[in-house]
Amino acid sequence: MKAHKSIRRHEPSSESRWVKVSLISLCYLFVALFLLLPLFLVFIKAFERGFGTYLEAITNPDAIAAIKLTLLVLIISVPLNALFGVAAAWFVTKYEFKGKQVLTTILDIPFAVSPVIAGLIFVLLFGSTGVFGPWLIENGLKIIYSVPGIILATLFVTFPFVARELIPFMQSQGTSEEEASLTLGAGGFKTFWLVTLPNIKWPLLYGVILCGARSVGEFGAVSVVSGHIRGLTNTMPLHIEILYNEYQFSAAFAVASLLSIFAVLTLIIKGLLERKAKSAEKSFSKNGV
Repeated sequence: MKAHKSIRRHEPSSESRWVKVSLISLCYLFVALFLLLPLFLVFIKAFERGFGTYLEAITNPDAIAAIKLTLLVLIISVPLNALFGVAAAWFVTKYEFKGKQVLTTILDIPFAVSPVIAGLIFVLLFGSTGVFGPWLIENGLKIIYSVPGIILATLFVTFPFVARELIPFMQSQGTSEEEASLTLGAGGFKTFWLVTLPNIKWPLLYGVILCGARSVGEFGAVSVVSGHIRGLTNTMPLHIEILYNEYQFSAAFAVASLLSIFAVLTLIIKGLLERKAKSAEKSFSKNGV
């Protein structure tokens, strides 16, 4: 009876349930005010002058050029960062080598450095008065204020995403399956293709989605290296800034709505992949037991 009474004294009180409901309500209120409401207002401003004006804004030649450049950067940067992320995660989790801690630290540099500073670094390296500037001019190569500079800046700010999603997952898996595959006579590539890659497919896709979302929305580093040349070096975020500064608010919000749609789709896909990754991790832990 005494044990029963002590248990009842530790049951949640009505006050703790009230606190829980209050905190949850506060979180939903915060999300509604600072996330959903601004997103809703973007679409209101985009369509305030009618669908015709909206369509004209997103089919404008400069807007089309910005969309194409953004997709080009996305198509180039995401696969390269996916390859780098898989390679970095593979070496960090499957091998012991000198400089391993240095490599894992380097992965966090884009998170620690401001994107604007990253853009300035590329200007100091590849600008006309930079370290490699004279050599580039002599050979007729142009990186800063052109598409290659935008791609380099985007690669820099997005390269940790895939690796940072894969490393914790691969560390939790261990190396037992790869070792068993190698013991049975499979080569390194075959082991990676048939054993490692199927196990990491969900966190890999999750990292790719995050990398793609950041590359599409990147502003700071790209703004420094692009030169803001209409129709040539303006990505969608830069094009939106120019329209807004020229008081073309409806056109700016129309292009911004395209980025918002991409962001919403990214969040939906991200949520689905996150569930898949969690279920895959649970199934692995059960099989491991």
